[in-house]
Parts: sequence; C-alpha cells; structure tokens
Amino acid sequence: MDNNFVRLAKPYIDDDELNEVKSVLDSGYLTQGPKVEKFEHLVAEFIGTKYAYATTSATTALHLSLVVLGIGRDDEVLVPDFTFPATANVVVQQQAKPVLVDIDIDTFNINTEDLESKVTSKTKAIIPVHAFGLSADMNSILVIAKKHGLFVIEDAACAIGATYHSKPCGSFGEMGCFSFHPRKAITTGEGGMITTNSDVFAERIRLLRNHGGVQSEGRFTFEAAGYNYRMSDIQAAVGIAQMRKLDAIIKRKRELAAEYYERLRGFEEVEVPFEPSWGGHIFQSFVVLTDDQIDRDAVIRNMKELGIETTLGTYALHCQPFFIKTYDYGLDELPNSYRAFKQSLTLPLYYEMNVRDIDRVVEGLINSINKIGK
Repeated sequence: MDNNFVRLAKPYIDDDELNEVKSVLDSGYLTQGPKVEKFEHLVAEFIGTKYAYATTSATTALHLSLVVLGIGRDDEVLVPDFTFPATANVVVQQQAKPVLVDIDIDTFNINTEDLESKVTSKTKAIIPVHAFGLSADMNSILVIAKKHGLFVIEDAACAIGATYHSKPCGSFGEMGCFSFHPRKAITTGEGGMITTNSDVFAERIRLLRNHGGVQSEGRFTFEAAGYNYRMSDIQAAVGIAQMRKLDAIIKRKRELAAEYYERLRGFEEVEVPFEPSWGGHIFQSFVVLTDDQIDRDAVIRNMKELGIETTLGTYALHCQPFFIKTYDYGLDELPNSYRAFKQSLTLPLYYEMNVRDIDRVVEGLINSINKIGK
C-alpha cells in the first residue's frame, strides 16, 4: 500500500508480539494452553472481574453468553439498532427475536427511554453496545433490567479500557464480551473474551466453549452439546504483548482525539463525538456526524481520492434486507439510528498517527465537504 495513504486503523505491533509468538512456536503447544490462561488472567485483572474466558471472536462470545443464560425460542432480546449485525445475529441464531431499539444521537448508544418502552413479557435480556469505545448509560440500563428482571450482556467489542464513572466496561452485566479484531484498541488478529463474576456462568462458559467436554485422565466426558470457541495460544501470545501496550495505546488515541477536537472546532458541517458526564471514552474509532444535507458517501469517495481512508460509523440494522424481510421494519421507525447510519463518518485514528496526519485528514475532510457542497 502507498506509504502516503492514511489508513483508517492500524494495530500497534512490534518485536514484543513476535517474541511472544516465537515462544509458543518453540514450545510446540499451539492450541488453547498456558498463554490463553495468562491472557485471560490479564484481562480479568484489568476489567476487575472474577473470570475471563477467551473465545474465537466477540461474536462467539456473545453467542455463548446467550446460550449460558438459556435464551432461546420465542424469547426477546433488546438490541441497539445502530450496531454491527453480529450483536443481533447471535440472537437470531438462538431462535430468539432481536427487538431493535433506537439510539441517542449524541452518544450513538442505546436510548434508555425507547429501551424501556419495548420491554414485553417475552423480553429476557438487554445487550447494550458501548459504541466506538464510549460506555452506554449503564446505571439507567441496570435500573431497567432490575425492574423487569432482565439479564444484561455488555457488547464491549469496542470498549476494552473504556469506563463508566471510572468503572470498567465489561464489569456491569451478567457478562461482558470483547473483541480483539485488528480495528480494536488491541488485537489478537481475530479473537474475543467473556468476562463475568458469576461462578455458575463461568462453569457453563468453560464447559460449552470446549465441545461440552470435561477432561479427566487424558480423556473427555461430554456433558453438553458444546462448541469449539477456543482461542489458540498463538493468538493469546499476541494478546499478552498487546495488553502491555493497552494503557499507552488508549492514552495516545485520546491525545490524537483531542487534536481532532481542536481542529474541527467551529466547522459547522461536522459534529464531533460527544463525551457525556460519565466520561471514559477510549476512541476505538473517531466517529463524526456530518450535516444532514451532506452526501456522506461522496465525502468518503473524495477522501479516498486524497489518499485518506474513511468509512461509515456502523449499520442501522432495521435498514438491512434481512431485518426488513424478517421483522417488517420500515426505514422511518428508528430515526436517530437511521440518521447515524446515513451521516456518520469514521476518521482515521491509531497509535502511530501523528499531528501532521491529523492535519491532513482534517484538511481533506473540509475540502471534500466543500467540493460537494450541500
């Protein structure tokens, strides 16, 4: 790729990861083993939960969480509409119904008033998403959950290191689910993690993650129809090295986000990310909201011509063919999510960027918007 091309995201990897992986390759023990156990311990300690279990992805972490909670046919699960489809897909895979909830346009997170209005006798759980590294309003969500007897599974895919009133995301609900995809703060290539404080849930996660088998004297006894959701020691080795960098990565991304705020101040065509009173944003992505009259997709194309990679924020699920066909959603039903889907724009942000890169992106953004007009 052209060295002058500003990428959307780039993981921060150096010899530390290479050395950790080499130690696994040298050992000859490549599947789930001691590195996975160490990585899990590091994450549990960082999040402040009793347990953490590595999985193949955040998607399988979410799916396993639903299985552990017994979510199944005819149950309803409340899901924010503005999210990557995996958040709702796992509900469908359990033959349950994802009930899509509108968002707060300022935070891109689930709107708690719309959330409570959609609770029914069939509702069993809420999956709040901590969008782009900003915590959802967990106090309000937990009050609703307690009032109606609902489970809470945090979709913290973008939020390792994010906090809500200084408490780490992933430590509030029955379970928290993290992603280590390369666009996240830290990566294992692909991979995920479930955190929990429940002894009962921990035992079920441990059992179901590994084919439903319990090992003794070199053989398994299979007590459940489980899954192969195990992380390899190669991936965990990368994760161990990445955990040593996590605080520095978050600090640097916050510094770069501050540079964006400074340069975009007063540019009325763009709304910068809002940080509410609970704070704790880690800026996994720096997502702005363009004016309603601006063709956001044209901005993306223009910036690509300038050698700058950008993309939409994420998806409004009710606009996607599967959800329209299966649940008969109309485009006007969730207006904030629809607006975010049409007008949000993710700008490049990663550890190795510098101020000159920020200047170039902002200049490119302004020129791209001015080029198309309103």
